[in-house]
Amino acid sequence: MDNTLHSLNDYLYQLKLNHLMNEYDVAPAYMDKSVRYISFNSMDIEEDTLFICKGSHFSVNYLKDAIKKGSICYISETKYDLEPGITASYIIVNDVRKAMALIADYYYNKIWKDLKIIGITGTKGKSTTAYFMKFILDGYLREKKQPLSAIISGIDNYDGVINEESHLTTPEAMELHRHFHNAVKSGIEYLSMEVSSQALKYDRTLGITFDVGCFLNIGEDHISDLEHSSFEDYMESKLRLFSQCEHACVNINSDHIERVLEASKACPHVVTFGLDEKADVYGYDIIKMGKNIRFKVRTKDFVKEFKLTMAGLFNVQNALAAIAISQCLNIPMTYIIAGLKKARVSGRMEVYTDKNRKIQVIVDYAHNKMSFETLFQSTLREYPNKKITIVFGCPGKKALGRRKELGEIAGKYSDQVYITEEDAGEEPILKICEEIAHHIEKQECNYEIIPDREEAIREAISKADDNTIVLITGKGRETRQKRGTQYIDTPSDVEYVKKYLN
Repeated sequence: MDNTLHSLNDYLYQLKLNHLMNEYDVAPAYMDKSVRYISFNSMDIEEDTLFICKGSHFSVNYLKDAIKKGSICYISETKYDLEPGITASYIIVNDVRKAMALIADYYYNKIWKDLKIIGITGTKGKSTTAYFMKFILDGYLREKKQPLSAIISGIDNYDGVINEESHLTTPEAMELHRHFHNAVKSGIEYLSMEVSSQALKYDRTLGITFDVGCFLNIGEDHISDLEHSSFEDYMESKLRLFSQCEHACVNINSDHIERVLEASKACPHVVTFGLDEKADVYGYDIIKMGKNIRFKVRTKDFVKEFKLTMAGLFNVQNALAAIAISQCLNIPMTYIIAGLKKARVSGRMEVYTDKNRKIQVIVDYAHNKMSFETLFQSTLREYPNKKITIVFGCPGKKALGRRKELGEIAGKYSDQVYITEEDAGEEPILKICEEIAHHIEKQECNYEIIPDREEAIREAISKADDNTIVLITGKGRETRQKRGTQYIDTPSDVEYVKKYLN
């Protein structure tokens, strides 16, 4: 592992080399000074830190704090006027996000090259596929007496040093490279990660080459002034993954498959998977047996039966993705079969019942149009003739189309809907709930707005009978709600469900 430190002058050279430099003013005494730390968080500053100014909520006060705590230079798209008595060296760039990725990669000396990295993108299924891979890889690594694999997901991050609930599907570039560094330092060989459209669009993964990149599916999501301006922008962002991976695994059942396959040609080796005979990894004969799912897989090398012990028929496609990825990594078949059989994903399709086994509640992270449609279709197939009650909300200031889409889907398939808080952030909860309700009303479905999430879950369970399936979606095992600009600790949906079922 290369722990070489670079001088501030070295960083200037890298920014110039990549055509990111606009202007700079660095004190001569600092030019040859080693940068000992990099950060974009004024609360996380060490001696001789190179500080990056970014974010819609950035304040010059953060920069002042960073300087007082030990920052020797700041990088920004804007030159800041500081108060008398405070001076700072600065580097002004034309794209601070690209600069961040470049600086992180340079500071950590391309540490990612010492890992085998799996990058998974798609509108739905990223977390499940990432955890399927972790179960497969961990079984393989235990047998070799090696450290367990790392994971970066919308649920949790684990890198051998940090084990935390995540805020972003894909962390900012500096945090991402820190995870890579921690993993290598911990002796970890494999890392599975979700790669969001935002991460690809805003260059969080710029400069990284994935050993395997996986494209699961594409549907309309994250279309707003703050995220992707159009579906075309969303699609283009997703497809960028193929330009930075050595092997590509593509779901042949994805919408817009011709375009996806054309983009995948940017990758040297492509493997298709899915429920179509044309797929290289073809899944068929899917059978639900109690809580288990059995299915067969045919490739040019084998025909095997696999078993999943977590709910959700739609998870077969995620399992096929994991099989395709594992083959690209040359993971022995024994560990693929065993890993999928044991696989569990925290907060995904978790089924709970009361003491008398009459009331059934499913907790799932479903939060967009594709995942909602899939969850309802799976529920209707697995629990025919049951009534459906659902508890859900929508986030503030992002993916605004979900309010209409989820409202219409919930209203179409549900018998009762409870609309509640779900990371409202800087928007009023009631405003979000009323917008969702407008679209539920059009489906002539019963609904109730209960902004308090715990109370909404309590009400849904208390009103359910043995002919009702209760779906609690969106938050799973997350233990925080975004309120304003802060993440506030709260019990998880699973904790609420257990409390009121008992």
